[in-house]
Amino acid sequence: MLIIPIKEGENIDRALKRFKRKFDKTGAMKQLKARKEFEKPSISNRNRIQKAQYIQRLKDIASQ
Repeated sequence: MLIIPIKEGENIDRALKRFKRKFDKTGAMKQLKARKEFEKPSISNRNRIQKAQYIQRLKDIASQ
């Protein structure tokens, strides 16, 4: 459970933004999505390799 202390006179939008940031750092939604369906190890490896290729392509284009 995440606890976000709200300071006196703090805007609720700012506190909500801090909560969202903290929630994203925990990785709870990512873990939930991963547990929703089983993904074969070969598929997860393929996705990881494709992501690495995509990032490398972006770096190559940026360096030109």
